[in-house]
This record gives sequence, structure tokens and C-alpha cells, in this order.
Amino acid sequence: MPRLLREAAQSSLNVRLFVDCVPWYIITMVNDSQFLVERVQTGVRMEKRLLKVLKALAEYHDMSLGDLLEGIVLHAFDGKIPFSSSSLKRIHDLKKFYALDLDSGASHRLTEIKRRSSNKTVSERKG
Repeated sequence: MPRLLREAAQSSLNVRLFVDCVPWYIITMVNDSQFLVERVQTGVRMEKRLLKVLKALAEYHDMSLGDLLEGIVLHAFDGKIPFSSSSLKRIHDLKKFYALDLDSGASHRLTEIKRRSSNKTVSERKG
């Protein structure tokens, strides 16, 4: 048994304080630092390799893609950098892995490739 637990077990008062106070502290801290929001599903279209990098980065940080995007946008709205230097290194590596050669200079200049004729609906193929 670790020393800290052994010392706590020796005094029922210490154990009682630990049991009674720590859960209250944890619940209070979580509730005070959280914001209740309403999320909606969206069908945003995005460059394929960019999405791969974002998904991989979210997975690396053990968060959802939506949480990552919310964080990026909230930082951008405040004029703050959303990534630490280690995250920027990870992004650089992921961009290399997924052959993403775009940077901020490509912003608002991306043109989507036209879809192939095989993606036409049944009525479009018949006509």
C-alpha cells in the first residue's frame, strides 16, 4: 500500500475529508469551467487532404474533429494562435504524410475539380 494511502487510512478524519471534499471539488471545478452549448450537424465541404490532416490531428489529441475545429475558430476570432509549437510540428509532419502542399496563400483561391460523369444521377444518365 502506498505511503500516502496508508497515512490517510490511519486517520478516519482524513479519509472522511478526502471522500467528502474531493468529489465536491471535482464536480465544482468541472461545472465552473464548462459552457453549455447547442451543437448542430453541418455538411461542410473541405479539401480532402486538409480534412485528413485535421482528422489525424484531432485523433492525436484524442478529441473529436468538431472540438478541434471549434477551438481553431474560437482562437482565430480572438486573434490568437490556436496551436502550440509541438502541435505545429505535428501538423507539418501530417501535411507531409498526406501530401498537403497548401498553405494560407491558397486561402480563397481553391477551385474544386469537376465531378466525373459516373457521379451523375440515374435520370441524368438516361437523358
